[in-house]
Amino acid sequence: MTEKLFYQDSHLTDFEGRVLSCAAEKDNYALVLDRTAFYPEGGGQPSDLGFINDIPVVFVKEVAGEIRHYVTAPIEPGASVRGRVDQARRRDLMQQHSGEHMASGLICSRFKCENVGFHISDQLVTIDYNVPISWEELKIVEDEANRAVWANQPVRVFFPDREELAALDYRSKKELEGAVRIVEYPGVDICACCGTHVSFTGEVGLIKFLSCEPHRGGVRIQMLSGERALRYVQAIQAQNHEVSVTLSAKESETAAAVKRIHQELLAARARLATLESRATEERARALSGTGNCLLEEENLSVDATRRLAAAVMESCGGLCAVLSDCGAEGIRYCLGQVGGDLKALTQALNERFSGRGGGKPHFVQGTLHGDLKEIKSFLETYLK
Repeated sequence: MTEKLFYQDSHLTDFEGRVLSCAAEKDNYALVLDRTAFYPEGGGQPSDLGFINDIPVVFVKEVAGEIRHYVTAPIEPGASVRGRVDQARRRDLMQQHSGEHMASGLICSRFKCENVGFHISDQLVTIDYNVPISWEELKIVEDEANRAVWANQPVRVFFPDREELAALDYRSKKELEGAVRIVEYPGVDICACCGTHVSFTGEVGLIKFLSCEPHRGGVRIQMLSGERALRYVQAIQAQNHEVSVTLSAKESETAAAVKRIHQELLAARARLATLESRATEERARALSGTGNCLLEEENLSVDATRRLAAAVMESCGGLCAVLSDCGAEGIRYCLGQVGGDLKALTQALNERFSGRGGGKPHFVQGTLHGDLKEIKSFLETYLK
């Protein structure tokens, strides 16, 4: 059994130990020490990383009480070693895990629910609860959780005896046997947990909920704590500043400015659609009875390309081909002929110009890639 120094001091990142065993396992070596400050993956928390004698530790897990450090080079059993846990990563994981406990304690108490899923990734903390919770309700919890953080109360971590444990009202996702480790955040949460935690609530710094979405009859919440939360707020502020400069609006008024511009855009699109419809009708009348025709327009939308081809094919009495060069998106095309069969032409066109598209026998549309002049020349052979 490895002595778990991370339970004695969650801030400990430098230690000395002795190698009990070292065995090759896949691309690395599984190293077991007599004592370690490296936390193994478990309970939704990723493992610590760092170095043992300057050899990288790439993963840590516990198997039947044996903590295995996966290192990139072997070390002889019996050797004395020095371990160095990545301090910044340890602090980050403690902030995320501790922030989750404080949030979950308040949520489970307020909404009489259970935490049924928890995971810390490199970007986010994800938690699942088994009851619906609204975003407005969650914002109230966020305020309460941060007040508890700023109170900077000591966090108690202990192993109660059987009688004391029986008297405790604590959270746990499963039945536990043997010694039970309890983590208590005063007035906020008391829960069985094997992870690393801060010593004082103030170390969490900040708790920020990011999203709240329905999930399997309950809700899935994403959140950040500590430095991650700070970096998130800074990134959002930087984006909002860019928006405010672009729109010439105060940073506190960007939402109103965006809504105004959105309404103006909708009105402009409606006006453009009306003008395009009129132009399409006039084009169709001008080409009435002319037979096969090839039309070229720049930057037509998919719908506008389709509408132009549909209107002209009805009036021209032949095959209508519409091409629209849309730059990096490719060259949009639409082919239409009343009562026609355009399958062979469409297949040949797509094969020649790396195209994608299709439709009904008499009407097809898609996108081509290549030189516009070559595409026009290719189609003109069919339109003669």
